[in-house]
Amino acid sequence: MKHMDNESILSIVKEKARIWLDSPIDEASKEAIRLMMAENETELIESFYKDLEFGTGGLRGIMGVGTNRMNIYTVGMATQGLCNYLLKQFREREEISIAVAYDCRNNSPLFAEITAQICIANGIKAYLFDDLRPTPELSFAIRNLGCQSGVVITASHNPKEYNGYKVYWEDGGQIINPHDVNIIQEVQQIKSIGDVKFDGDRDAIIQLGEEMDALYIEEVAKQSLNPEVIEAHSDVKIVYTPIHGTGVEMVPRALKKLGFKNIYNVPEQDVVDGDFPTVVSPNPEESAALDLALKKADEVGADLVMATDPDADRVGIAVRDNHGKLVLINGNQTASLLTYYLLSQWSEKGKLTGKEYIVKTVVTTELIADMARHYGVPYYDVLTGFKFIADIIKKNEGKMTFIGGGEESYGFMIGDFVRDKDAVASCSIIAELAAWAMSQGKSVYDVLMDIHQKFSFYQESLINVVRKGKSGSEEIQAMMAGFRKNPPESINNSRVVVIHDYLEQVSVDTGTGKRTEITLPKSNVLQFLLEDGSKISVRPSGTEPKIKFYFSVFDKLNRLEDFDRIRELLEERILNLKKELKLV
Repeated sequence: MKHMDNESILSIVKEKARIWLDSPIDEASKEAIRLMMAENETELIESFYKDLEFGTGGLRGIMGVGTNRMNIYTVGMATQGLCNYLLKQFREREEISIAVAYDCRNNSPLFAEITAQICIANGIKAYLFDDLRPTPELSFAIRNLGCQSGVVITASHNPKEYNGYKVYWEDGGQIINPHDVNIIQEVQQIKSIGDVKFDGDRDAIIQLGEEMDALYIEEVAKQSLNPEVIEAHSDVKIVYTPIHGTGVEMVPRALKKLGFKNIYNVPEQDVVDGDFPTVVSPNPEESAALDLALKKADEVGADLVMATDPDADRVGIAVRDNHGKLVLINGNQTASLLTYYLLSQWSEKGKLTGKEYIVKTVVTTELIADMARHYGVPYYDVLTGFKFIADIIKKNEGKMTFIGGGEESYGFMIGDFVRDKDAVASCSIIAELAAWAMSQGKSVYDVLMDIHQKFSFYQESLINVVRKGKSGSEEIQAMMAGFRKNPPESINNSRVVVIHDYLEQVSVDTGTGKRTEITLPKSNVLQFLLEDGSKISVRPSGTEPKIKFYFSVFDKLNRLEDFDRIRELLEERILNLKKELKLV
């Protein structure tokens, strides 16, 4: 049966490949298809077995020829679908406009220019940045220019083989339902590459440059809460690396605008290069990506290390512990530090009126919720993805003030002038936090210890189980189905008391059987809450071939001298949870 299924798939795939061969694509692409059909059926299947779909990060895939690959034709069809939708959605407007940006990846400038040209060919005014820019600046530009949509060409922190296409709406946030579904439907109605209007006038594209940069940096600087503290401690030593990406100009510029004077770069990683030659993966979540920056920090005696991903929307940091050793701070800790700094300073300055709020995602540390309750600030839990944080901001516009929000995967947003995670603003406020700590004779690490002691000591961990290709996708779906059909009754000798199923949109109390509706949008996420307070979340990635397991445990830290002991206990508890789920 499996053989028959493969034969059926191959037959469908070959037909899709023939359609491409008969379409107006370039000769090099045709030759690549012929070669796959003759010599590499496995690659042919991977390239054509499905069409790229919008996930939590939009369109994302390996670059190459085929319907399941990022290339000028899949980008073109996505753009034509987007244009068709914009023309319908804003038919009453005299003018529809779009802003386009791109990162450092191979083919990003090409994909961006083609996107802009297709928009022009469809009668849509197109703005295009004159060089690579951080993703958050694209979100800012959409709102600043009054555009109806935006596109950024990026695959964020994915390996070098990938590229992507993120679509934004007029509020500056990434598209959500119904727009994402409707755009996909429009794309699916494009039956051939010949339906795409590739012939837009390049000279009609409006270039964006320094003027937009200056406006964006000005807004970043406005987020500062303690400029006088920066002035007094402007000599805090900071090492920053863009990991070959778009933060290379804008992050140092923002830090200097705030008044920081000792900013050290990592010359090897200031080189803009889509092959990311100095790292295995350009992901600040992975410690190896910060190796060169950590080395530089020890050479110059830096207090703080910051590294942004290729499109500069996420930041990884390292600080010195109480022994003077540089230690990496994970995404949950960074989000907690930023939230604490924002809330404590808003409170101290009498800026909290009861109409402010923060947002976190359901897989992010509950420490943020604890802090919000302490300061009497409402908080929202949303699904993974900053598009859902942007949606909360849009719904509260004019009624409440967004202070900040973030997620465990190293993304954070401060203020609402941008509607996506923003590493430029985050780096600025992290540096300000370091200066603020210094003003009290403390380090950033000391502030983190204060948070653990004042609230609870939370420890989190993440395991990514990678399963590539079509077979991997099926295996991931089977794992999720298995958890739904046979959920664990207890894990690590602690009873599962609540199961949140975001796909079925229901929470189940396992003791009473009571079912409560989840009002968030449907999403393939499961959460198991244990009697001892542990939380385990499981979800397939929307942008990568992996299934993610999130673990969160906590305990009280009454005395700082108990820190190492409590941490070991929490780490052991997480390890036991992983063992029970056969993940280690």
